[in-house]
Amino acid sequence: MRQSRFWSAAVPLLLAGQICAQPEAPGGGPAGPPVISPEVHADRRVTVRLFAPQAREVRLHFEQGGYVLRKRADGVWEATVGPLDPGSYRYGFSVDGANFTDPRNVEVERMQVLTRSIMHVPGAAFMDMRDVPYGTVSLVTYRSKVLNRIRRMHVYTPPGYEANTQRYPVLYLLHGANESDQSWSTVGRAGVIIDNLTADGKAVPMIVVMPNGHADQTPPVIFGPVAPGAPPPLNVELTEIPKEFAIDILPYIESHYRVIADRAHRAIAGLSMGGTQTLNIAMAGLERFSAVGVFSSGVLGATVAEWETAHVAALNDAKTKRGLRVLWFRTGSDDFLLSTTKSTVEMLRKHGFDVAFQETQGAHTWVNWRNYLNEFAPLLFRGGV
Repeated sequence: MRQSRFWSAAVPLLLAGQICAQPEAPGGGPAGPPVISPEVHADRRVTVRLFAPQAREVRLHFEQGGYVLRKRADGVWEATVGPLDPGSYRYGFSVDGANFTDPRNVEVERMQVLTRSIMHVPGAAFMDMRDVPYGTVSLVTYRSKVLNRIRRMHVYTPPGYEANTQRYPVLYLLHGANESDQSWSTVGRAGVIIDNLTADGKAVPMIVVMPNGHADQTPPVIFGPVAPGAPPPLNVELTEIPKEFAIDILPYIESHYRVIADRAHRAIAGLSMGGTQTLNIAMAGLERFSAVGVFSSGVLGATVAEWETAHVAALNDAKTKRGLRVLWFRTGSDDFLLSTTKSTVEMLRKHGFDVAFQETQGAHTWVNWRNYLNEFAPLLFRGGV
Protein backbone atom coordinates (compact mmCIF):
# COMPACT_ATOMS: atom_id res chain seq x y z
CA MET A 1 0.00 0.00 0.00
CA ARG A 2 1.32 3.46 -0.82
CA GLN A 3 1.17 5.87 2.08
CA SER A 4 2.66 9.24 2.99
CA ARG A 5 5.01 8.76 5.91
CA PHE A 6 5.50 10.75 9.10
CA TRP A 7 6.76 9.88 12.55
CA SER A 8 5.85 10.83 16.11
CA ALA A 9 7.95 13.57 17.69
CA ALA A 10 5.43 14.77 20.25
CA VAL A 11 7.65 14.13 23.29
CA PRO A 12 10.68 16.19 22.20
CA LEU A 13 8.43 19.04 21.09
CA LEU A 14 6.59 18.99 24.40
CA LEU A 15 9.89 19.17 26.24
CA ALA A 16 10.92 22.10 24.11
CA GLY A 17 7.77 23.96 25.13
CA GLN A 18 6.70 24.34 21.53
CA ILE A 19 3.35 22.57 21.87
CA CYS A 20 1.11 21.65 24.78
CA ALA A 21 -1.02 18.54 24.90
CA GLN A 22 -2.71 19.91 28.05
CA PRO A 23 -1.66 23.52 28.77
CA GLU A 24 -0.40 24.00 32.30
CA ALA A 25 0.96 27.07 34.07
CA PRO A 26 4.12 26.97 36.25
CA GLY A 27 1.88 26.89 39.35
CA GLY A 28 -0.02 23.90 38.09
CA GLY A 29 -3.19 25.55 36.74
CA PRO A 30 -4.39 25.76 33.14
CA ALA A 31 -2.28 28.10 31.01
CA GLY A 32 -4.13 28.00 27.70
CA PRO A 33 -7.54 27.55 26.15
CA PRO A 34 -9.27 24.16 26.07
CA VAL A 35 -8.41 22.27 22.88
CA ILE A 36 -10.77 19.80 21.19
CA SER A 37 -9.24 17.81 18.36
CA PRO A 38 -10.56 16.33 16.20
CA GLU A 39 -14.07 17.82 16.23
CA VAL A 40 -16.43 16.10 13.81
CA HIS A 41 -19.32 18.34 12.75
CA ALA A 42 -22.83 17.30 11.75
CA ASP A 43 -22.11 18.08 8.07
CA ARG A 44 -19.12 15.66 8.16
CA ARG A 45 -16.54 18.44 8.15
CA VAL A 46 -13.76 17.91 10.67
CA THR A 47 -11.79 20.55 12.57
CA VAL A 48 -8.37 19.71 14.00
CA ARG A 49 -6.59 21.93 16.52
CA LEU A 50 -3.19 22.21 18.14
CA PHE A 51 -2.01 24.52 20.93
CA ALA A 52 1.47 25.60 19.81
CA PRO A 53 1.90 29.30 20.69
CA GLN A 54 5.59 29.46 19.73
CA ALA A 55 5.30 27.64 16.41
CA ARG A 56 5.92 29.50 13.14
CA GLU A 57 4.02 27.07 10.89
CA VAL A 58 1.71 24.12 11.49
CA ARG A 59 0.56 21.78 8.74
CA LEU A 60 -1.89 18.92 8.66
CA HIS A 61 -0.83 15.64 7.03
CA PHE A 62 -4.02 13.99 5.82
CA GLU A 63 -4.90 11.08 3.56
CA GLN A 64 -6.62 13.44 1.15
CA GLY A 65 -3.85 16.04 1.01
CA GLY A 66 -1.94 18.55 3.14
CA TYR A 67 -3.33 21.69 4.74
CA VAL A 68 -1.83 24.74 6.45
CA LEU A 69 -3.41 25.50 9.81
CA ARG A 70 -4.44 29.04 10.80
CA LYS A 71 -3.12 30.46 14.09
CA ARG A 72 -5.64 32.07 16.42
CA ALA A 73 -4.79 34.86 18.83
CA ASP A 74 -4.83 32.41 21.77
CA GLY A 75 -2.02 30.29 20.28
CA VAL A 76 -4.29 27.52 18.98
CA TRP A 77 -3.80 26.46 15.36
CA GLU A 78 -6.79 25.01 13.52
CA ALA A 79 -8.00 23.83 10.13
CA THR A 80 -11.29 22.42 8.88
CA VAL A 81 -11.43 19.77 6.15
CA GLY A 82 -14.30 18.19 4.30
CA PRO A 83 -17.09 17.37 4.13
CA LEU A 84 -15.64 13.84 4.16
CA ASP A 85 -17.15 10.55 3.15
CA PRO A 86 -18.07 8.40 6.16
CA GLY A 87 -15.15 6.33 7.38
CA SER A 88 -11.92 6.38 9.37
CA TYR A 89 -8.98 8.55 8.36
CA ARG A 90 -5.34 8.87 9.38
CA TYR A 91 -3.71 12.22 10.04
CA GLY A 92 -0.92 14.01 11.88
CA PHE A 93 0.68 17.43 12.36
CA SER A 94 3.92 19.04 11.23
CA VAL A 95 5.24 21.88 13.42
CA ASP A 96 8.08 23.80 11.79
CA GLY A 97 9.04 20.66 9.89
CA ALA A 98 8.79 18.16 12.77
CA ASN A 99 6.00 15.56 12.41
CA PHE A 100 3.92 13.98 15.16
CA THR A 101 0.49 12.70 16.16
CA ASP A 102 -2.37 14.74 17.59
CA PRO A 103 -1.72 15.05 21.36
CA ARG A 104 -5.42 15.65 22.05
CA ASN A 105 -6.57 12.45 20.33
CA VAL A 106 -6.07 9.10 22.05
CA GLU A 107 -7.14 7.16 18.94
CA VAL A 108 -3.94 6.10 17.18
CA GLU A 109 -2.68 3.37 14.91
CA ARG A 110 0.74 1.81 15.06
CA MET A 111 1.99 1.38 11.51
CA GLN A 112 5.06 -0.61 10.51
CA VAL A 113 7.56 2.13 11.45
CA LEU A 114 5.36 5.06 12.57
CA THR A 115 2.23 6.07 14.47
CA ARG A 116 -0.78 7.97 13.12
CA SER A 117 -3.82 9.57 14.70
CA ILE A 118 -7.23 8.23 13.67
CA MET A 119 -10.47 10.15 13.18
CA HIS A 120 -13.83 8.56 12.43
CA VAL A 121 -16.56 10.30 10.45
CA PRO A 122 -19.93 8.58 11.03
CA GLY A 123 -22.63 8.14 8.42
CA ALA A 124 -22.21 4.57 7.12
CA ALA A 125 -24.33 2.11 9.08
CA PHE A 126 -22.18 -0.92 8.26
CA MET A 127 -19.12 0.51 10.08
CA ASP A 128 -20.62 2.88 12.67
CA MET A 129 -20.91 1.84 16.31
CA ARG A 130 -24.47 0.74 16.99
CA ASP A 131 -26.44 -0.68 19.91
CA VAL A 132 -25.60 -4.30 19.08
CA PRO A 133 -23.46 -6.94 20.82
CA TYR A 134 -19.76 -6.38 20.15
CA GLY A 135 -16.89 -8.80 20.21
CA THR A 136 -13.34 -8.42 21.49
CA VAL A 137 -10.10 -7.57 19.70
CA SER A 138 -7.06 -8.94 21.54
CA LEU A 139 -3.35 -8.32 21.01
CA VAL A 140 -1.63 -11.70 20.96
CA THR A 141 2.13 -12.29 21.18
CA TYR A 142 3.77 -15.51 20.04
CA ARG A 143 7.17 -16.94 19.19
CA SER A 144 7.84 -17.16 15.46
CA LYS A 145 10.11 -20.09 14.66
CA VAL A 146 10.36 -18.96 11.03
CA LEU A 147 11.50 -15.42 11.83
CA ASN A 148 13.20 -16.34 15.12
CA ARG A 149 11.63 -13.56 17.18
CA ILE A 150 8.64 -12.62 19.29
CA ARG A 151 5.81 -11.44 17.07
CA ARG A 152 2.29 -10.14 17.55
CA MET A 153 -1.12 -10.31 15.88
CA HIS A 154 -4.62 -9.03 16.60
CA VAL A 155 -7.44 -11.53 17.02
CA TYR A 156 -11.15 -10.68 16.98
CA THR A 157 -13.52 -13.03 18.82
CA PRO A 158 -17.31 -12.68 18.47
CA PRO A 159 -19.72 -11.61 21.21
CA GLY A 160 -20.12 -14.29 23.87
CA TYR A 161 -16.94 -16.16 22.96
CA GLU A 162 -15.55 -16.05 26.51
CA ALA A 163 -18.79 -17.32 28.05
CA ASN A 164 -19.51 -20.34 25.85
CA THR A 165 -17.86 -23.49 24.51
CA GLN A 166 -18.88 -23.06 20.86
CA ARG A 167 -16.38 -23.51 18.05
CA TYR A 168 -16.22 -20.93 15.27
CA PRO A 169 -15.05 -20.58 11.66
CA VAL A 170 -12.01 -18.36 11.16
CA LEU A 171 -11.10 -15.67 8.64
CA TYR A 172 -7.42 -14.74 8.29
CA LEU A 173 -7.30 -11.07 7.24
CA LEU A 174 -4.03 -9.57 5.96
CA HIS A 175 -3.01 -5.90 5.74
CA GLY A 176 -1.06 -3.91 3.15
CA ALA A 177 2.54 -2.75 2.88
CA ASN A 178 3.83 -0.28 5.50
CA GLU A 179 0.87 -1.06 7.75
CA SER A 180 0.60 -3.42 10.73
CA ASP A 181 -1.52 -6.09 12.37
CA GLN A 182 -3.42 -3.24 14.04
CA SER A 183 -4.54 -1.58 10.79
CA TRP A 184 -7.61 -3.70 10.10
CA SER A 185 -8.89 -3.04 13.64
CA THR A 186 -8.34 0.74 13.59
CA VAL A 187 -8.70 2.45 10.24
CA GLY A 188 -10.15 -0.77 8.78
CA ARG A 189 -12.87 -1.13 11.47
CA ALA A 190 -12.97 -4.88 10.85
CA GLY A 191 -14.39 -5.82 14.24
CA VAL A 192 -17.18 -3.26 14.00
CA ILE A 193 -18.04 -4.34 10.45
CA ILE A 194 -18.20 -8.04 11.39
CA ASP A 195 -20.26 -7.33 14.51
CA ASN A 196 -22.79 -5.23 12.57
CA LEU A 197 -23.07 -7.87 9.85
CA THR A 198 -23.57 -10.60 12.45
CA ALA A 199 -26.19 -8.59 14.35
CA ASP A 200 -28.09 -8.03 11.09
CA GLY A 201 -27.97 -11.75 10.25
CA LYS A 202 -25.84 -11.11 7.16
CA ALA A 203 -22.74 -12.99 8.36
CA VAL A 204 -22.17 -15.96 10.61
CA PRO A 205 -20.24 -15.43 13.86
CA MET A 206 -16.54 -15.93 13.18
CA ILE A 207 -13.05 -15.43 14.57
CA VAL A 208 -10.90 -12.98 12.59
CA VAL A 209 -7.11 -13.29 12.79
CA MET A 210 -5.11 -10.24 11.71
CA PRO A 211 -1.38 -11.10 11.64
CA ASN A 212 1.64 -8.91 11.02
CA GLY A 213 2.39 -9.10 7.31
CA HIS A 214 5.85 -7.59 7.66
CA ALA A 215 9.00 -9.39 8.70
CA ASP A 216 9.98 -6.33 10.78
CA GLN A 217 12.22 -5.06 7.99
CA THR A 218 13.39 -1.44 7.78
CA PRO A 219 13.09 0.33 5.38
CA PRO A 220 9.65 -0.84 4.23
CA VAL A 221 9.25 -3.50 1.59
CA ILE A 222 9.49 -2.35 -2.03
CA PHE A 223 7.27 -3.68 -4.79
CA GLY A 224 7.17 -2.85 -8.46
CA PRO A 225 9.11 -3.24 -11.69
CA VAL A 226 12.87 -3.63 -11.51
CA ALA A 227 15.18 -1.98 -14.04
CA PRO A 228 17.52 -4.31 -15.96
CA GLY A 229 20.65 -4.97 -13.94
CA ALA A 230 19.17 -3.51 -10.74
CA PRO A 231 18.97 -5.56 -7.52
CA PRO A 232 15.62 -7.28 -6.99
CA PRO A 233 13.05 -5.64 -4.70
CA LEU A 234 12.92 -6.69 -1.06
CA ASN A 235 10.29 -9.41 -1.24
CA VAL A 236 10.86 -11.23 2.04
CA GLU A 237 7.24 -10.39 2.95
CA LEU A 238 6.08 -12.49 0.00
CA THR A 239 8.24 -15.52 0.86
CA GLU A 240 8.83 -15.70 4.62
CA ILE A 241 5.40 -14.53 5.79
CA PRO A 242 3.60 -17.38 3.97
CA LYS A 243 6.04 -19.78 5.67
CA GLU A 244 5.34 -18.19 9.04
CA PHE A 245 1.61 -18.51 8.41
CA ALA A 246 1.85 -22.27 7.84
CA ILE A 247 4.40 -23.06 10.56
CA ASP A 248 3.56 -20.56 13.31
CA ILE A 249 0.28 -18.67 12.90
CA LEU A 250 -2.17 -21.36 11.75
CA PRO A 251 -1.03 -23.92 14.38
CA TYR A 252 -1.09 -21.26 17.12
CA ILE A 253 -4.66 -20.21 16.35
CA GLU A 254 -5.92 -23.77 16.07
CA SER A 255 -4.32 -24.76 19.39
CA HIS A 256 -5.28 -21.62 21.36
CA TYR A 257 -8.75 -20.75 20.02
CA ARG A 258 -11.97 -22.71 19.60
CA VAL A 259 -11.94 -22.81 15.82
CA ILE A 260 -13.50 -25.40 13.54
CA ALA A 261 -10.27 -26.66 12.00
CA ASP A 262 -11.41 -27.85 8.60
CA ARG A 263 -11.49 -26.42 5.09
CA ALA A 264 -15.17 -25.48 5.08
CA HIS A 265 -14.64 -23.21 8.08
CA ARG A 266 -11.36 -21.55 7.11
CA ALA A 267 -11.03 -18.47 4.85
CA ILE A 268 -8.29 -15.97 3.98
CA ALA A 269 -8.27 -12.49 2.46
CA GLY A 270 -5.90 -9.56 2.15
CA LEU A 271 -5.42 -6.13 0.61
CA SER A 272 -2.57 -4.91 -1.61
CA MET A 273 0.61 -6.66 -0.35
CA GLY A 274 -1.67 -8.80 1.80
CA GLY A 275 -3.58 -9.80 -1.31
CA THR A 276 -0.44 -11.25 -2.87
CA GLN A 277 0.41 -12.98 0.42
CA THR A 278 -3.12 -14.40 0.39
CA LEU A 279 -2.54 -15.88 -3.08
CA ASN A 280 0.85 -17.29 -2.06
CA ILE A 281 -0.53 -18.81 1.13
CA ALA A 282 -3.60 -20.22 -0.61
CA MET A 283 -1.71 -21.82 -3.49
CA ALA A 284 0.76 -23.40 -1.08
CA GLY A 285 -2.14 -25.34 0.45
CA LEU A 286 -5.43 -24.68 -1.27
CA GLU A 287 -6.98 -27.68 0.47
CA ARG A 288 -7.00 -25.60 3.67
CA PHE A 289 -9.36 -22.83 2.48
CA SER A 290 -12.95 -22.68 1.30
CA ALA A 291 -12.78 -18.97 0.45
CA VAL A 292 -10.06 -16.62 -0.79
CA GLY A 293 -10.44 -12.84 -1.11
CA VAL A 294 -8.04 -10.47 -2.87
CA PHE A 295 -8.63 -6.74 -2.39
CA SER A 296 -6.88 -4.25 -4.72
CA SER A 297 -4.16 -6.70 -5.59
CA GLY A 298 -2.92 -9.60 -7.68
CA VAL A 299 0.52 -11.06 -8.28
CA LEU A 300 3.21 -8.69 -6.94
CA GLY A 301 6.95 -9.26 -6.66
CA ALA A 302 7.07 -11.33 -9.87
CA THR A 303 5.47 -11.32 -13.28
CA VAL A 304 2.19 -13.17 -13.61
CA ALA A 305 3.91 -15.67 -15.92
CA GLU A 306 6.69 -16.33 -13.38
CA TRP A 307 4.15 -16.81 -10.58
CA GLU A 308 2.07 -19.09 -12.78
CA THR A 309 5.09 -21.30 -13.51
CA ALA A 310 6.01 -21.49 -9.82
CA HIS A 311 2.47 -22.54 -8.81
CA VAL A 312 1.45 -24.59 -11.85
CA ALA A 313 0.87 -27.79 -9.86
CA ALA A 314 -1.63 -26.12 -7.53
CA LEU A 315 -3.25 -24.24 -10.40
CA ASN A 316 -3.93 -27.49 -12.22
CA ASP A 317 -5.02 -29.56 -9.22
CA ALA A 318 -8.68 -30.30 -9.99
CA LYS A 319 -9.27 -32.01 -6.63
CA THR A 320 -8.38 -28.98 -4.48
CA LYS A 321 -10.36 -26.62 -6.72
CA ARG A 322 -13.60 -28.46 -5.99
CA GLY A 323 -13.69 -27.37 -2.35
CA LEU A 324 -12.97 -23.72 -3.10
CA ARG A 325 -16.38 -22.09 -2.76
CA VAL A 326 -15.35 -18.44 -3.14
CA LEU A 327 -12.47 -16.86 -5.10
CA TRP A 328 -13.24 -13.17 -4.91
CA PHE A 329 -11.40 -10.15 -6.40
CA ARG A 330 -12.26 -6.45 -6.15
CA THR A 331 -10.20 -3.45 -7.33
CA GLY A 332 -11.13 0.19 -7.96
CA SER A 333 -11.13 1.78 -11.41
CA ASP A 334 -8.59 4.40 -10.24
CA ASP A 335 -6.34 1.89 -8.46
CA PHE A 336 -2.75 1.72 -9.72
CA LEU A 337 -2.91 -2.08 -9.37
CA LEU A 338 -6.00 -2.55 -11.55
CA SER A 339 -4.03 -3.97 -14.49
CA THR A 340 -2.23 -6.35 -12.09
CA THR A 341 -5.58 -7.55 -10.79
CA LYS A 342 -6.97 -8.11 -14.28
CA SER A 343 -3.94 -10.06 -15.48
CA THR A 344 -4.03 -12.23 -12.35
CA VAL A 345 -7.74 -12.93 -12.75
CA GLU A 346 -7.21 -13.83 -16.41
CA MET A 347 -4.44 -16.26 -15.50
CA LEU A 348 -6.57 -17.95 -12.81
CA ARG A 349 -9.52 -18.29 -15.14
CA LYS A 350 -7.24 -19.87 -17.75
CA HIS A 351 -6.58 -22.63 -15.23
CA GLY A 352 -10.27 -23.24 -14.65
CA PHE A 353 -10.88 -21.20 -11.50
CA ASP A 354 -14.32 -19.63 -11.08
CA VAL A 355 -13.20 -16.10 -10.19
CA ALA A 356 -15.73 -13.49 -9.04
CA PHE A 357 -14.16 -10.19 -10.12
CA GLN A 358 -15.63 -6.71 -10.16
CA GLU A 359 -14.04 -3.37 -10.97
CA THR A 360 -15.48 -0.90 -8.48
CA GLN A 361 -15.24 2.85 -8.16
CA GLY A 362 -12.39 4.41 -6.21
CA ALA A 363 -8.67 3.98 -5.75
CA HIS A 364 -6.14 2.19 -3.55
CA THR A 365 -7.68 3.36 -0.26
CA TRP A 366 -9.40 2.18 2.89
CA VAL A 367 -12.65 3.62 1.56
CA ASN A 368 -12.73 0.62 -0.79
CA TRP A 369 -11.20 -1.99 1.54
CA ARG A 370 -13.80 -1.49 4.26
CA ASN A 371 -16.51 -1.83 1.62
CA TYR A 372 -14.87 -4.98 0.27
CA LEU A 373 -14.79 -6.63 3.69
CA ASN A 374 -18.45 -5.72 4.17
CA GLU A 375 -19.27 -7.49 0.87
CA PHE A 376 -16.91 -10.45 1.32
CA ALA A 377 -17.70 -11.55 4.89
CA PRO A 378 -21.37 -12.45 4.19
CA LEU A 379 -20.21 -14.95 1.56
CA LEU A 380 -18.22 -17.01 4.06
CA PHE A 381 -19.06 -20.32 5.74
CA ARG A 382 -22.60 -20.48 4.36
CA GLY A 383 -23.88 -24.03 4.30
CA GLY A 384 -21.03 -25.23 6.50
CA VAL A 385 -22.08 -23.93 9.89
